[in-house]
Amino acid sequence: MYKQILLTLLIAFSLHASSQKVAYKTNLLYLATTTPNLAMEFSLSRKLTADIAGGYNPWDFSGNTSLRHWLVQPELRYWPCQSFEGHFFGLHGIYGKFNVGELSFIHSMNDYIYKGSMYGGGISYGYHFPLKGKWSLELTAGVGYVHLDYDKYTCRGCLELQGSYKRNYIGPTKAGVSIIYMIN
Repeated sequence: MYKQILLTLLIAFSLHASSQKVAYKTNLLYLATTTPNLAMEFSLSRKLTADIAGGYNPWDFSGNTSLRHWLVQPELRYWPCQSFEGHFFGLHGIYGKFNVGELSFIHSMNDYIYKGSMYGGGISYGYHFPLKGKWSLELTAGVGYVHLDYDKYTCRGCLELQGSYKRNYIGPTKAGVSIIYMIN
């Protein structure tokens, strides 16, 4: 369902932006977590762009390790010079659902499964590097607030509920090294 909504939004934005600059991209950092992701950004004016990014990880790994989640992250960007050139500043939102846990490389998540949702927003900064032809590279980082509403379980197989929690997080909310293909 959520994949269909994301795909519909991407197509709708593409149709609206047919006469403008449009960038399709994937975040290599997010891809390194085994999460397929796609973003689309289009110009609203000479100095403003709208970006919508989404990722979906449906896989479980060996043992009970899980990084299952989906995430949507829209962003409005201001470019001091011109859209898709140099520095930019952004205001982003974030919404997603997750079912993650038993991650041996994160001590607090080694013995538990966390299932819930999150929403929030933040500010970001980035830089767009033109490469060759229609290809570009983008670096971005952001900080902000995220509200988490989740249940904590002892293990995937037994699903013994340990409790339900609400947490507020302030810190990094965005990181990216993205490969971009531009369409004019």
